[in-house]
Amino acid sequence: MLVATFNINSINARLDFTLDFLAAWKPDLVCLQELKLDNATFPRLAFEAAGYRAVTHGQMQWNGVAVLGKLETLAGSEMELVQAGLPGQDAAGARLVTARALGLTITSVYVPNGKQVTHPDFRMKLAWLDALAEHFEKTLDPRTPAIVGGDFNLVPEDIDSYAPAAHAGHIFHTDAERERWKRILGTGLVDLFREKEPTTQAFSWWDYRAGAFHKKYGLRIDFLLGTRSVLERTERVVIDREFRKKRSNRIPSDHAPVIAEIR
Repeated sequence: MLVATFNINSINARLDFTLDFLAAWKPDLVCLQELKLDNATFPRLAFEAAGYRAVTHGQMQWNGVAVLGKLETLAGSEMELVQAGLPGQDAAGARLVTARALGLTITSVYVPNGKQVTHPDFRMKLAWLDALAEHFEKTLDPRTPAIVGGDFNLVPEDIDSYAPAAHAGHIFHTDAERERWKRILGTGLVDLFREKEPTTQAFSWWDYRAGAFHKKYGLRIDFLLGTRSVLERTERVVIDREFRKKRSNRIPSDHAPVIAEIR
């Protein structure tokens, strides 16, 4: 089984990229972020034509998350909506959705960016991360199969940044963000990529500006997390940089998908 997460940075702008990704990898379960449209305008027919059912928590113009399930893999079974929205954090927008399918729970999350450490949004970001940790402390059973995929807008360790010393103390690189990351992992989740690739430096996001992608000025801020039973069945985890490249002058998302192969 293949499980993926992909911040697509607008369905309307990058539906073709998203469908290309599904056709290329044929993942069984997919977490999407930054839909930038509401549930009513989500292109369900296009995804159904591609062989996928969608559970969404959308928001017009901003945010929005989804979980896709491959119809062939579901084989007629239901993909049940478990949670739409992070409790107590509605003001921050549509940033969490959880579904149950194939004997596991899968959550797509889009953590607030925070902008700068001096900006009010940074305090909102930390509060959101606190609420996420509290939510998992209350709802996640670490003894059962569970996956969390998404854009966390933080780098857990120096290896996850192209210039950790220069960015120390700045947004994505602060002790406050990393402390909350550790609390989230403390609920019974592990970072599947880092567990499988303990010394590999790889990035999932590159700024559109100043040729950052070609200069390899990136950050690893997109993650697939899993409970221990998921990790034990994980064969490999990859970040597919090909989907960060232009295609026939089509502008890609500034993120690359992360894919895990799970027995």
